[in-house]
Amino acid sequence: MRRPKGHSALPMAEPALLSLDPPELPLNALDTLWLQVTGTLCNIACLHCFITCGPKNHQHEMMTVEQVYSALDSAREQGVREYYFTGGEPFLHPQIRDLITRTLQQGPLTILTNGILIDEDMATWLGSTFVTAPYSLDLRVSLDGMTAEDNDVIRGKNTFALITAGIARLARAGVNPVITVTEVRPEMGHAEARAAFMNFVRALGLTKPRLKFLTPFLIGREATRTHGYAHNELLHQGDLHAGEEFELQCSSCRMVTDDGVYPCPLLINVPSARMGDTLAEGLRPIKLAWQPCYTCHVSGVTCRT
Repeated sequence: MRRPKGHSALPMAEPALLSLDPPELPLNALDTLWLQVTGTLCNIACLHCFITCGPKNHQHEMMTVEQVYSALDSAREQGVREYYFTGGEPFLHPQIRDLITRTLQQGPLTILTNGILIDEDMATWLGSTFVTAPYSLDLRVSLDGMTAEDNDVIRGKNTFALITAGIARLARAGVNPVITVTEVRPEMGHAEARAAFMNFVRALGLTKPRLKFLTPFLIGREATRTHGYAHNELLHQGDLHAGEEFELQCSSCRMVTDDGVYPCPLLINVPSARMGDTLAEGLRPIKLAWQPCYTCHVSGVTCRT
């Protein structure tokens, strides 16, 4: 899975600060496998994207069908219980239907998407798959405002109309996606704003709306849009509270990309976080040495649905 010498990917960058005495987190069980199926390739370039995905970002390339199937085979051997597709934008993958079908043969699958590429044909296929697949299929569609003015300043011109159209298509096809909202504005953390967002999503056709609010991570483009981490926002020995080793996502998941295995989706652009070429090499404890680990600890955020 290691890239050949001379690969034209954008240079990776280490975080500005790294903890010198980080807590160690054991891998309690490999319950969840993330697959970066389209690498850092995306049809839009959101200003808060923590791995700076976009149409021209080849830092991580699209995974081949063979790479995905190999990772799934290894995951089955390790007893993985659920799967996530992310990117980039997963629906850019030319064989996305094959990847979805194959994954659903061995476990539940959640796909993280901006929804823009879900046309009527894809929505109909997803609706049929939602009903007939042997395991559950779930979608998470990202949206960052109830108006074009709020959303498009983050996700790009006209994305509000395109995303909400995709959500409406899914609703008509019988699919009830989770709408993921990044808290890019302080009011999104307030109960009133969240209730208003719930009503807005209901108006798109989702009779039983589901929302997931995410704390921004101060890396990638978000560090440019707002600010990066402070020098003291790092974890050290003794910082974890009792039982937190079972709560943090990276105690039971790993991320597979075209370029190897990482602890979680947040760290795929950090060379020192790379655990090896194969999933088996990732079955070991990790050091919570990186600044994004601080956010997971403080806010209790998880990338799981």
